[in-house]
Amino acid sequence: MAIRPLIAGNWKMNGLGADGLALAQVIAERLRGGGAGLAELLLCPPATLVRAVAETVSGSDVLVGGQDCHAKSSGAHTGDVSAEMLADAGARYVIVGHSERRADHGEKDATVRAKAEAAHRAGLIAIICIGETEAERDRGATLDVVGRQLAGSLPDQAKAANTVVAYEPVWAIGTGRTPTTAEVAEVHKFLRERLTARYEDGGRFRLLYGGSVKPENARELLAVADVNGALVGGASLKADSFWAIATACA
Repeated sequence: MAIRPLIAGNWKMNGLGADGLALAQVIAERLRGGGAGLAELLLCPPATLVRAVAETVSGSDVLVGGQDCHAKSSGAHTGDVSAEMLADAGARYVIVGHSERRADHGEKDATVRAKAEAAHRAGLIAIICIGETEAERDRGATLDVVGRQLAGSLPDQAKAANTVVAYEPVWAIGTGRTPTTAEVAEVHKFLRERLTARYEDGGRFRLLYGGSVKPENARELLAVADVNGALVGGASLKADSFWAIATACA
């Protein structure tokens, strides 16, 4: 059985109420009208909009996710959001370990792993992000870096049903640069081999590519072996761009 592609839009710290809900509404209406092919569509708005977006897309097949969660279910953690809170707001997924969290907040693999475990505890699907910096790629350390992050960030009890892995080369995020399809294929093949060796259902994990995915390159990237969808940043903030990427899976 083929792995169903996932096209996930990470809105990052963008979106106020009116514009965010209008964007969600357009995507939901288009999906109700058909035409997205095989792809499953996921919107990950800021935490302030998770419940409202979930309500807006209710009745459609559009899914909603958070952009981060705390490892604890509750407690004295001012400003943080638990996985249980996201689930209560209508989320089905949560992104953990994004490079911007790793860089801006100093998150290490162990922290990412704990957050993934929290997501599973709350019944959410964790999208675990990994990827190398430009300096790491330039010195030929890409596979060493993503292999280490994969081993350290994924819980031992992860399953294809509750875990997605997103490869996002840090140097390609928001820069307009993308790896060649051969470079993407090399990393995704490596990740698939590592997952298959570690997990009984490792061949079924969805592997997303992220990093300056846009309508112009989506079809080529999504056609690469072991690329089972995309984690989309800036292009997910415009309905036409996000929809064009989603339909590139058709």
